Parts: sequence; structure tokens; C-alpha cells
Amino acid sequence: MLSPGVESQLYKLPWVCNEGTGSHVVLQGHIDCGSLLGHRAVYRMCFAMAAFFFLFSLLMVCVRSSRDPRAAIQNGFWFFKFLIFVGITVGAFYIPDGCFSNIWFYFGVVGSFIFLLIQLLLLIDFAHSWNQRWLCKAEERDSRAWYAGLFFFTLLFYALSITAVALLFVYYTQPGACYEGKVFIGLNLTLCVCVSIVAVLPKIQDAQPNSGLLQASIITLYTMFVTWLALSNVPDQKCNPHLLTHFGNGTVLAGPEGYETHWWDAPSIVGLVVFILCTVFISLRSSDHRQVNSLMQTEECPPVLDATQQQVVSEGRAFDNEQDGVTYSYSFFHLCLVLASVHIMMTLTNWYRPGETRKMISTWTAVWVKICASWTGLLLYLWTLVAPLLLPNRDFS
Repeated sequence: MLSPGVESQLYKLPWVCNEGTGSHVVLQGHIDCGSLLGHRAVYRMCFAMAAFFFLFSLLMVCVRSSRDPRAAIQNGFWFFKFLIFVGITVGAFYIPDGCFSNIWFYFGVVGSFIFLLIQLLLLIDFAHSWNQRWLCKAEERDSRAWYAGLFFFTLLFYALSITAVALLFVYYTQPGACYEGKVFIGLNLTLCVCVSIVAVLPKIQDAQPNSGLLQASIITLYTMFVTWLALSNVPDQKCNPHLLTHFGNGTVLAGPEGYETHWWDAPSIVGLVVFILCTVFISLRSSDHRQVNSLMQTEECPPVLDATQQQVVSEGRAFDNEQDGVTYSYSFFHLCLVLASVHIMMTLTNWYRPGETRKMISTWTAVWVKICASWTGLLLYLWTLVAPLLLPNRDFS
């Protein structure tokens, strides 16, 4: 929808641009309808996806086993489900613009914030699992190569983090200005240093031997990444080189044949790659930690397959292993896809808010949401470190 070819075709539809066209426009100011077509289309496509998954999230509440008639809808009826999705999508494009984009923007902000926390939780779990596996292999094989690997990646991640801090100060701050950006960078750097020190304290190591600097280095790098995303939304041209006002004459020509929209920049592309990696990670891998798996499972887990059933599966024949209990929460699965839909919507549109009289505005709302997400991520990681000390009777293995 953001590609020029698709935008030019959308422009020809009589119902999408009826406010008048053909004017020169200033980004961060009044924008001709043609320049907003891709943005409006993304909002409607992602609204359709979110509505579709939210509908199924409500439909699948309290499905405990495949004996529930609703389980057949989850695992089949694909033609009708695609038909419903197409119908919702077509209907979304006929929603009058009015306040829709503005209101849906705030739904996207809240949903993206929650999805960022899910990404952080997955990252923390991945870091702990990685460190634990390599330490186990080093002890089992009595090889220092695994320790060297851990040291190398820890050093690499910290080096990338330091480089990121330097680049953020160079490109997103100015002498005598951009005080907010300086505070955000300096505060997040300080918090990362504190978390790294806590990770190697003797009491933390005694309570949780698998804790180490590898996890801290990964969280530090991700925090710097989220800080970069936040600074890319600062609504001040002096402090934000990605702000959409960098054209020489400050204008861009909008029209059915020749107009440009520049929604893609480095933060959006990297954010999209991270989104895809996290989605692949959660799709292909089960966590080593029961607490993380419990997010996607119901209380009633399916029993282990006996030898006869395993033989049937090995022969390539399908076996319903959810008759006694589903292997994951169907409702929560769709809820995650709702959050993913609004998150990718915000990423593709650079978190710009549609304003009055066809404005596209970079706001402090997006900045604060991302900064708060980085702080929450650090607190989550800190909790994984200190929880065994604060709650000694709980099993955090």
C-alpha cells in the first residue's frame, strides 16, 4: 500500500480523495490527499487484520480441548475465514476518514506498547536460554571454546551498544539544544550500566548461577535500539534527521502521476526486521522456562503421547493430541496477533499521527511510549535477577 504504483492506483478511486487535489504540500504541514493514500490504506488494512483476530480471540475464549466445537473453527474452515477477512478489509476502506485515523492511532500506540513488552519478554527469555545452554555445553564437554564464545558475543554486544550511544549523541543531539534527547540517552545508558553491575553481583550469582553479562549485554543493545526508535520520532527538525521535512525546498508535489511519500527510513526498516525475527522466534520455538510457556498454554496441558501414538505420528499420519487439553491458548494466540497487527501499522507509518486538515505529525506521544517501553524492559530484566533473592521460597530454575 505504500509503494508508488499501488498509491497511484488508489488515487484514481473516486471515494478515497474527494477533498480536492493538486496542491504543493509541506510535510509536517498540510498534505495533499494523494500523499496520504498509502498511510490511510495501511491504517485500514491493519484495522481489518486487528478486527479479524480480535473477533477470533473472543470466539476462542475458554476453549480447553479439541472436543470443543469451536476448536474445529480454529483448525479448519480456511476458505470461510479468508472470506471473512476479505470482507472486513473491503469494509474498512469504506469507513469515513473523519476521526477514524486519529482515534485508531491511539489504539495503535497502546497495542504497540504492549507488543514491545512481549518482544522484551521474548528477548529476556532468549538471552537466559542462550547463556544457560552454552554454559551447560562448556561444563559437559570441558571445553573453553564455549566460554570464549560467550565472551566474544558479550563484548560484541557491548561494543555495538557503545557505538550506538555515540551515534545517538552525534545525530540526535545538538550543542545547546535537544536536551530531552540527551536526558533519554544518558539515563538509559546509566540504567544499562547499573543493570550490568547487578547481573554480576555475588549475591545474584549465588541465587541464580546462570545470570551473566551476556543477558545484560543483549538487553543493553535492545534498550539502545528502542532509544533510537524513540528519538526518531522527536518532533524537532534540529534533533531528528529522520523527520519528514528534509527536502531541499521543504515541499513535495502531490498528484495522481507524480508524488512522493517517504515513510521508510532506517529506524522503520530495522524495527520491521526485529518484528519479523521475534515473530519467527515465537512461532518456531518453545521456551525452556515454564513461566514463559505458561503465557501461551492453558492450565490443562495435553498428556505425553504413548508409544503407540508416537508410532502413528512417526508414520506421517495426523494425530489429534489436544483431545484432553489444548497445547496453547487459542484466545491469547489471536490476541497476540491483534497486537502484532497494530504494531506493524505503527512501524510502517513511522508512528506519525494524522491531524486536522490532512496533517501528518510526529508527536511526543510516540517518543514517550517507546522510552517507557525501554524502561519497562530494564525493570523486567532486573526483576529476573532479584526475584530469587526477594522470593527465596519460589522456584526460579
